[in-house]
Amino acid sequence: VGNYKRTVKRIDDGHRLCNDLMNCIHERARIEKVYAQQLTEWAKRWKQLVEKGPQYGTVERAWCAFMSEAEKVSELHLEVKGSLMNEDFEKIKNWQKEAFHKQMMGGFKETKEAEDGFRKAQKPWAKKLKEVEAAKKAYHAACKEEKLAISRETNSKADPALNPEQLKKLQDKVERSKQDVLKTKEKYEKSLKELDNATPQYMENMEQVFEQCQQFEEKRLRFFREVLLEVQKHLDLSNVASYKNIYRELEQNIKTADAVEDLRWFRANQGPGMSMNWPQFEEWSADLNRTLSRREKKKASDGVTLTGINQTGDQVSQLNKHSSSFSVQSNTVQSVQSSYNPFEDEEDTGSTVSEKEDNKIKNVSSYEKNQSYPTDWSDEESNNPFSSTDANGDTNPFDEDTPPAMEVRVRALYDYEGQEQDELSFKAGDELTKMENEDEQGWCKGRLDNGQVGLYPANYVEPIQ
Repeated sequence: VGNYKRTVKRIDDGHRLCNDLMNCIHERARIEKVYAQQLTEWAKRWKQLVEKGPQYGTVERAWCAFMSEAEKVSELHLEVKGSLMNEDFEKIKNWQKEAFHKQMMGGFKETKEAEDGFRKAQKPWAKKLKEVEAAKKAYHAACKEEKLAISRETNSKADPALNPEQLKKLQDKVERSKQDVLKTKEKYEKSLKELDNATPQYMENMEQVFEQCQQFEEKRLRFFREVLLEVQKHLDLSNVASYKNIYRELEQNIKTADAVEDLRWFRANQGPGMSMNWPQFEEWSADLNRTLSRREKKKASDGVTLTGINQTGDQVSQLNKHSSSFSVQSNTVQSVQSSYNPFEDEEDTGSTVSEKEDNKIKNVSSYEKNQSYPTDWSDEESNNPFSSTDANGDTNPFDEDTPPAMEVRVRALYDYEGQEQDELSFKAGDELTKMENEDEQGWCKGRLDNGQVGLYPANYVEPIQ
């Protein structure tokens, strides 16, 4: 009696399992969405790097095909996320709403119906069982009383102090207890027989309610199986024709990469086959030969040109793969001082991919295929107006109406090769004297130990402690 509650509890468990399955699908959909976003951001960032990088021709197109693959796969995973939430999640939610009906007083209608059905089917049999238990108790009490009366009678026969009248009473009590045992036994057997007779009907009624619960549970189990199969179809991209086409196109793009064609293109556009601009006679013009001072040039442009970056120590030995010249904003020069490994695992600091994207773009690639190469060149060092012979002369172009600053000894952090005549050149670890503080464009005036005076980027050095 009462053991049907395990079957009734299964109905409440079924409602809770629907919630669990919805939460499970919702989490997977969120993962698909995040993965799709990360693929898109990865493709966008690396597409920019490859397009600006030194790779060219058909191999560049083959490399970029991976970014196109990522964008297309991202779209498919967004479709997976949409299918999971718009179809599977909603289907479970609607089925749960139709299958389980909440009551005003709490609980579900289906649970109460099953509870009432089992209780109603069990009530007649439970009543007879109660009568059997009472008859059994009375019979066992009579047996106990009989045994006690016989024991007293036996003990009285051995006691000479008892008179015949007392002995007679004990014997009468034994006789009455025997009759009570017979009477209660008969009643116990009768109630037990009635219970046995009612058991088949009881089992039939209980099984009928149990089968109703089984049918309700069968609907849930079959529904779960159906939903799981649909989820499997939505997750399995191997059977999606567009998914196969993505990698078929990727393979074709990679196979179309042709080294001979790329070399032919480079020869025609960047090598001996390109159109030449041989020097020709030019008349002198005062406007054409007017030169701007370093400070005037910097004011005309927001950016500065950094050259010859070679990091030392544990940092990357070469930040530039093919060239030592690239352009960055003056407020981002600091970023080149820290090396970045794009293949290290990112720590879970709570920052999103988009928050890290800008820093990665600045650091991963410092070379652009369309960069401008310096045209000024000289094979004579005597052209340097800042050589030691005239460093203290009257022709120093750095004589300006600026108050003198306290000279500070500094040490170079990176190699720097001056690109113009008024710039210093030094190696990482060299020491020099800072003569003027940093200006608005991030340049300092300094003097090498050989007496040469010129400009250098302020954040290429550090003060000597």
